[in-house]
Amino acid sequence: MSETVPATGTSPQVVTRFAPSPTGFLHIGGARTALFNWLYARGRGGKFLLRIEDTDRARSTPEATAAILQGMAWLGLDHDGEVVSQFEGAERHAEVALQLLAEGKAYKCFSTQEEIAAFREAAKAEGKSTLFRSPWRDAAPDTHPDAPFVVRIKAPLDGTTVIADEVQGDVTIRNDQLDDMVLLRSDGTPVYMLAVVVDDHDMGVTHVIRGDDHLNNAARQMTIYQAMGWDVPVWAHIPLIHGPDGKKLSKRHGALGAQEYQAMGYPAAGMRNYLARLGWSHGDDEFFTDAQALEWFDLDGIGKSPARFDLKKLENLSGQHMAITPDAALQKECAAYLGASGQPALTDDQNAAFVQALPFVKERAKTFPDLIEKAHFALVERPLAPDDKALKALDSDNRSMLAELTPQLRNANWSRDELEATLNTFAEDRETKFGKLAGPLRAALAGRTVTPSVFDMMIVLGRDETLARIKDAAEAFPSGDDAA
Repeated sequence: MSETVPATGTSPQVVTRFAPSPTGFLHIGGARTALFNWLYARGRGGKFLLRIEDTDRARSTPEATAAILQGMAWLGLDHDGEVVSQFEGAERHAEVALQLLAEGKAYKCFSTQEEIAAFREAAKAEGKSTLFRSPWRDAAPDTHPDAPFVVRIKAPLDGTTVIADEVQGDVTIRNDQLDDMVLLRSDGTPVYMLAVVVDDHDMGVTHVIRGDDHLNNAARQMTIYQAMGWDVPVWAHIPLIHGPDGKKLSKRHGALGAQEYQAMGYPAAGMRNYLARLGWSHGDDEFFTDAQALEWFDLDGIGKSPARFDLKKLENLSGQHMAITPDAALQKECAAYLGASGQPALTDDQNAAFVQALPFVKERAKTFPDLIEKAHFALVERPLAPDDKALKALDSDNRSMLAELTPQLRNANWSRDELEATLNTFAEDRETKFGKLAGPLRAALAGRTVTPSVFDMMIVLGRDETLARIKDAAEAFPSGDDAA
């Protein structure tokens, strides 16, 4: 277990944690929580820890844990130290409960579930509070029966508990609304609420940044901190993510798992940018790099209202990040996308051509499927299979024009300026506009009519491949007027 140590001066080192339950994929809301914790710790030279809250043995699976780890790896959210299993700390959690029992800050409760249910039904019928008050709270040990019991903490009976929250502000809870929370079940196993507090303390967590659905838990967990004489961490409860319709994000709004977005082809940097901006702001900045996010992120920039997930904004930011990503890194992430989406990997030749094409296609792509589509011309092999629109562009007149163009291209210097000059001169000599020449060229070079610039394609393909494709189009492809 790590202790909190000073980073500089007398300020304690920031330690945050992400603590998901391994019962499914890494939810996009959980991914944002992990990102906020990562940004806050990393931006301050602190530690970011990962704890798997696997106490629900019936629902926790190794596959879900693996999915969480894979999702975090894709997002680039590295953690410090080993992954902590909450279940493996059960003995330590129980030890704390027994210490509180020995110090008189907790007690044995012998009330049965039937008795508690009967109490609540009667209280409801009488219009009274159904908050259970155990008759065993102050019972003398010599009155204890030889029967199963739970261990409950002695919560304060009067006054208030104030949750000083960095996002929500001060939240005041009346103590007469807090029950004596169970710490140990009748079989001696610790409850989740106890385990969270003990783990956070033992791991040296200084800041608990989590969803605001845990806000009410904070007051009950503070009872344990105070009973043990432990420092209470800084609380920051962040609003949940809603769908475009303003309702809690669910499957009806689309993909929910982080890895689903990887398989859909969004770059990790774009997702990090978008998730950071989802509920947090730095002035009017929408697009920013990881370095800027690490420098700017602070808890006071988190809003109190739920954020709304917007795929169009995600796509826009993703496109901006793809445009500035170095080609080698983009190629590597594209390979990971193909694997995540179950598609075959590019061959060595395709990879080489893809890297050559990237500078000319990445600035207009928003996702990896989009990027691959724009680089299609460089990935296909001869003979091309033109689509219907390309075939129409390759009628007999245009094929004849391509045949006339071939000798001039064969003698041209293979630079963009020279190619532009050659093609423009050719169009002028034929008393036609360049656009009339560009259409058939696109069809010949890519087998499609919507492509990157003709000149970009020719530079990427090189002289030999360009001339070979033009020759194929001029001589071999059946055209629309042939078919007629």
